Parts: sequence; structure tokens; C-alpha cells
Amino acid sequence: MKSKPSKIDLHEIALFREEVGEIEQIEQDKIHPVTKQIKPIPRYQQQRTHQEFSDTFSEDYEPHTITGEESLAFRRSGIQERLFSRLRNGHLEMEAELDLHGMTITIAHHALAEFLHDCQQYNIRCVRIIHGKGWSSQHQKPVLKSKLNGWLQQAEDVLAFCSAPIEDGGTGAVYVLLRRKKTA
Repeated sequence: MKSKPSKIDLHEIALFREEVGEIEQIEQDKIHPVTKQIKPIPRYQQQRTHQEFSDTFSEDYEPHTITGEESLAFRRSGIQERLFSRLRNGHLEMEAELDLHGMTITIAHHALAEFLHDCQQYNIRCVRIIHGKGWSSQHQKPVLKSKLNGWLQQAEDVLAFCSAPIEDGGTGAVYVLLRRKKTA
């Protein structure tokens, strides 16, 4: 067994200081990284928005049934073709992702509403939402894809969306361009 080292005595400290000599303080020349602090959301606002989530999208609106391999594309008026083309080709940085794969309609509805709300709060501009192609659904039809198509068209913060390129999910995922946060 090793014994604990003994305390350094004053003589050894004096010898060390004598050897080292005078100490010169060096100025800090490195830049400290500035981290963005996320502003907390007050509880009363969280409770109020929780009810708004369930009221966000209407179940009555559904454009048409979509097949598993059909591409989605939507853009609001005023969105330039060049920006939409960059979104469609995956040239915009994806800042967040939501995977709805395998969720029920009710759970996916709530998850999407909460996700879009959080993206707005944190000023996230471009996201990817994975909905799947519906191959494991009861009738081999993409239920979530059809619902998502309608829900995103109803969301006022959604400026445009389109099916992702094959390497990012193809017709089983969409890229979504969101409105910038309104400054008060």
C-alpha cells in the first residue's frame, strides 16, 4: 500500500520560488466564445399555448389522399422560386428535425403543433419532418403524409414545404421553411 504524500514544507516552497524567479502576468489574447442564452418561456404562456396546440389544425381540411411515392410541394405567394428551389434541393441548413414515424394521428398532431411553436420561439427557420411512406399502415397508404400535407398548409408560420431529396428521406420526409419570428 502506498502512503499519502507528506505536505510540502515551507523550505521547499521557498526553494521553488527562488528557482522560478519573478512571475510576469500574461495578458489574455484569446476570444471567449459568446453563447446564445435561450430565453425561458413563462409558465402561464406554456399553459396558454398548450390549449392552442389542439386548436392549431383543422381535421376538416384535407386536400386529397396522397400516395406513398408522391412528392409534396407547397409555397405561399411571395416566396421566390429561387428560395424554394434551394429548399427543394437541400441547400438550406436544417436547424431541427421532427420524426413522426409510427405515431398515431392524435400524437403526431400535438407533436407537430408543439414543434412548430418551439421553432418559432427559438427562431428556427428551416426544419425536416419525417412522416414515413405509410408502408406499415393498415391499408398501405400514407395516413400521416396526407394529414401533414393539410396541417402544414394551414399553419401560418409555414412559408413553404417540399419532399426531401432521396438521401434525406425522399418522399417520406419534408423540408419546411418557417416564417421569421415577429419582433415586438
